[in-house]
Amino acid sequence: MNISWIKTKGRTFDPIQLKTAFQKQYNKTAKQDYAAKAPNIFVGRFGYPNINVGILNTEHYTTHDDPLLWSRHNTPIPEIIKLRTQLVNSSFKTSITQFNNKFLELSQEISQAIKPTDVEINLQQKPQFNISFNKEAKPHGPNTKLKKAQITSNPKIPKHIDKVVSDTDLKSVKAMSYLYKKGYDEHAITKLLTVGNLGIKTQRKLVPTRWGITAVHSNLGNNLIKQIKDYNHYNYAVYFGGYLGNYYLILFFPECWSYELFETIIVESSSFSTNYESYQGRKTYAHETAGGFYTVRMGCLEKLIQLKRQASVLALRFINPNEYIAPLGVWVTLEATRKSLQNQPLIFSSKELMLKYAELFIKKKFNLEVNNILKQSKLLNNMKIQKKLTSFN
Repeated sequence: MNISWIKTKGRTFDPIQLKTAFQKQYNKTAKQDYAAKAPNIFVGRFGYPNINVGILNTEHYTTHDDPLLWSRHNTPIPEIIKLRTQLVNSSFKTSITQFNNKFLELSQEISQAIKPTDVEINLQQKPQFNISFNKEAKPHGPNTKLKKAQITSNPKIPKHIDKVVSDTDLKSVKAMSYLYKKGYDEHAITKLLTVGNLGIKTQRKLVPTRWGITAVHSNLGNNLIKQIKDYNHYNYAVYFGGYLGNYYLILFFPECWSYELFETIIVESSSFSTNYESYQGRKTYAHETAGGFYTVRMGCLEKLIQLKRQASVLALRFINPNEYIAPLGVWVTLEATRKSLQNQPLIFSSKELMLKYAELFIKKKFNLEVNNILKQSKLLNNMKIQKKLTSFN
């Protein structure tokens, strides 16, 4: 669901004014040649399979590429935007299968490092301020063509990452699963996948960042689903919470695994986006809710793994555009889900009581009639059908 153009009253600040203020400040200090730290790589998708690859870098790195830390510290949106605008996207052109490129080799090395890599950057021209927003990936600052670049200190590459990168017989899906089990987060894994560092040697290729983010969430989630299907059923449980204006009411049902996501903007409650996944899984991409479908699913699955339980999950997202004033990437939806599921749940004795509570709670919290959404739920309708079949038998 794209909310970047929504105009509402009551915003605490104007993102356009914020962007203008950053622009004036940035253009005064921008350089063409400088020493920097590079925390990440951005792989574009336009022109695919001939695409732009950018080394994201900044002279004064602090927490410019650390969404998990932003989440822990509840970093506000203006501060996140300020940090991201300072990341220069120094880019070069290449093909997705062309690996004999010095800039790409450097990018692959940067992606393996556990900490930002020291680099010397030479640009074709002095960067002019700009900020690129994307509903899937984190925003970044100006796009500028790279002239020269070199690493000036040895990157710190963990042994587990070195292992999967060196293993050219290991499928990318298994490599991602291995790293996740070893404690590497989805952001570290995405960096490796997008620059062609994972997979069987003959199949390795660059993956646009936007696609890579979803691929990682989707594949990690699929592995978690296999695990929870062996667990006993959970209770009727409701969790609520949020992050940066993204609120989630998440309902667990003591049933076999299935999952459904609804997204709605608080000021436009009559419209919503939704996608559903049955026990057998999806065969097509979740176009309505896009990357958020897979991030929220992953957050819910992580909770079920923690509980050692299986459930059907109905997740309702309520977006407050007065708070979520700029798209920051789908990492926000994963962190909002995780935060929601860290809260204490309410346990109910029946589905009817839980759904009634959900209706009353959302009416009081957001003044929305959530019953209009629940009537469209495939997950709930399938439960009714299953109940009738069971009664008939």
